[in-house]
Amino acid sequence: MKIAVLLKQVPDTWGERKIDLSTGLIDRAASDAVIDEICDRALEVALSYKDTADAEVVVLTMGPSSAQGMLRKALAMGADAALHVSDDALAGADTLQTAEVLAAALRNTGFDLVIAGNESTDGRAGVVPALIAERLGLPHASFLDSVAIGTDGVRGQRAVEGGSVELFAPFPAVASVTERLPEARFPNFKGIMQAKKKPLQELTLTDLDAEIPVPSSIVVAAAQRPARNAGTKIVDDGNAARQITEFLVTNHLA
Repeated sequence: MKIAVLLKQVPDTWGERKIDLSTGLIDRAASDAVIDEICDRALEVALSYKDTADAEVVVLTMGPSSAQGMLRKALAMGADAALHVSDDALAGADTLQTAEVLAAALRNTGFDLVIAGNESTDGRAGVVPALIAERLGLPHASFLDSVAIGTDGVRGQRAVEGGSVELFAPFPAVASVTERLPEARFPNFKGIMQAKKKPLQELTLTDLDAEIPVPSSIVVAAAQRPARNAGTKIVDDGNAARQITEFLVTNHLA
């Protein structure tokens, strides 16, 4: 069993995120770069399966050279190998371009199952796993709140309005998971030492023989978010109900 896990380096989830007004893109130098939390959970699904079965876990990312630190951490957590697609032509790539390149890298390395987070915490588009599945011509078990990897495919539950549905996708397949999955394990000292000897391959667009599509969206202007104005404070001196009612009516909230 070969499981490929898609990782993404993002600005620290708990830090302040800023937009580069000259490009309209996230200023990734404004805060610490970390593995996206949802990708951590996707990796934990793969590693938990590997704990009890014969499996090879390969982590894959597309990003700048700084992403190698993230990949080394994933190797220390228990992944067997890492693939890093890095090319200056991919700077600022949109979801269609990202999916095309990642699909090419997955064809190159081979897999039985691809696991990804349902959406990144920086872009929040939530479409890359589905786009990859479409390009690879594979079934996609999406937005899974639980995952069970078997010998013939992957099963899981997805929340829907009023309940949940159970999904099954035969191998090879793509699965995307939600934040309901368990948090990732921490790398131990042994894992950190072993990670230094594990393979980390860097690939370019030339290596993948991939042509990225024309961007589907282009930022034409960006502006700083306006400062938040102070709210209205009401002190109850016996007529607070009337003041709240007037506030709601004045602001067309009632």
